[in-house]
Amino acid sequence: MKDFPFFTTEHGVATLILKEIPYQETAYIILRDSQEPLALAGECVDFCRVCGAERIYATGHDVLAAYPLYTAMWEMSCVREAIPDTDAALFPVQEQTLEVWQKLYNEKVKKVPNGAWMSGTDAKQMLAKGDGYFIHRGDTLLGIGRVCADRIDWVASITLGAGADVVKALAHAATEDTISLTVASTNQKAVDLYEHLGFLRTAEISKWYKVR
Repeated sequence: MKDFPFFTTEHGVATLILKEIPYQETAYIILRDSQEPLALAGECVDFCRVCGAERIYATGHDVLAAYPLYTAMWEMSCVREAIPDTDAALFPVQEQTLEVWQKLYNEKVKKVPNGAWMSGTDAKQMLAKGDGYFIHRGDTLLGIGRVCADRIDWVASITLGAGADVVKALAHAATEDTISLTVASTNQKAVDLYEHLGFLRTAEISKWYKVR
């Protein structure tokens, strides 16, 4: 389903993220410019419902605090060299292993607040960037993840209790002195893990409210 970068009504302009509807029945609204933000939010919700969304979350204006808070998105950062080492090994995703990585990702993302489904096109783009990895210890798959020069973009443990080793391995694949990641405030297990490894909350990127 196509997103609407600029959804315009008489009440203002918003961005509608609808691509998650076929997979997770979820839509996201970002209010951009409005003198009547609640009215604009209402119109956006109605449109998302018509498109099939069962769950709708919105951000972009303080007036949305009238709705229940769904989650806040935090940025956390850490000095790379301060993260302990690990004997876990990184294996880049290859064309022949891409489908396996994508399947594991989509199984995990269902439980992550604001998690984005990975389509076949998304998977091919990841392969082209070369930032997707499997993390192993011997023959045991510990987890999967994505990392670039200064960011960890995805962490998922496959083996119970392996989250710390997955993060350590990904962190040491980065090349900048400081690395950052984004986490939902309601994902307390992940927040606790990152703090244990030395990550500190550096910014609140956004707050999302449940508007349906």
